[in-house]
Amino acid sequence: MTAVPTPRPVGTVLVTGGSSGLGAAVVRAVAAAGGKPAVLDRVPPPDPVPFAAVDLADSAATARAVDALVLEVGPPDGVVTAAGIDVPGPLDGVDAADWERVVRVNLFGTAAVVRAALPHLRRTHGTVVTVASTLALRGAGDATAYCASKFAIRGFTQALAAELAGQVGVTLLVPGGMRTPFFDGRAAQYRPGPDAALNDPAATAAAVVTALTQPPGSEIRELLVMASQESSWP
Repeated sequence: MTAVPTPRPVGTVLVTGGSSGLGAAVVRAVAAAGGKPAVLDRVPPPDPVPFAAVDLADSAATARAVDALVLEVGPPDGVVTAAGIDVPGPLDGVDAADWERVVRVNLFGTAAVVRAALPHLRRTHGTVVTVASTLALRGAGDATAYCASKFAIRGFTQALAAELAGQVGVTLLVPGGMRTPFFDGRAAQYRPGPDAALNDPAATAAAVVTALTQPPGSEIRELLVMASQESSWP
């Protein structure tokens, strides 16, 4: 009989946006799997884990925050870019600075964290999990900045996987809507209705751990996770 490949240990994982929503669920899932999560976010996480305060819209500050966390917790075995924001509205109804901030946090923040972590991930043969959205697969009105950033993350991740093949694992997570604070504070038309099919972020986080623990030589390239009745896919 062929032996079943042994999963990798989770190890040390840097999580952006780890203070709330999917990021906080990933922090808990990594810890439950025996790993050591560390958080990059604007506000401290609810769980007592290593933390660096940073605005991911600032690429230079993001690189410094990654360096600071690595000094504290050691080289990462994984990076999960769960941070993401949106300012919904028509293109000519959203302030240009707000529109561009969505792209900076979602796309540039992702690239800055991965770039800063790459030397360490190459040494640990670690794994990057970037977070897109079902709105990286098809566009939606009043979400031009969000869709642009998430489509770009998908392209960035595919190119990164080709670039790092055999050196660092690369997974694109495509989550559907989740029961998180992401929708808080929005106008009513941009919030899910009471009957909306939303996934538990803990379920999505469990899938992230699966990607992080693939045996050497195996990678999950693209991972769609959503509620069974998700309406935004296919």
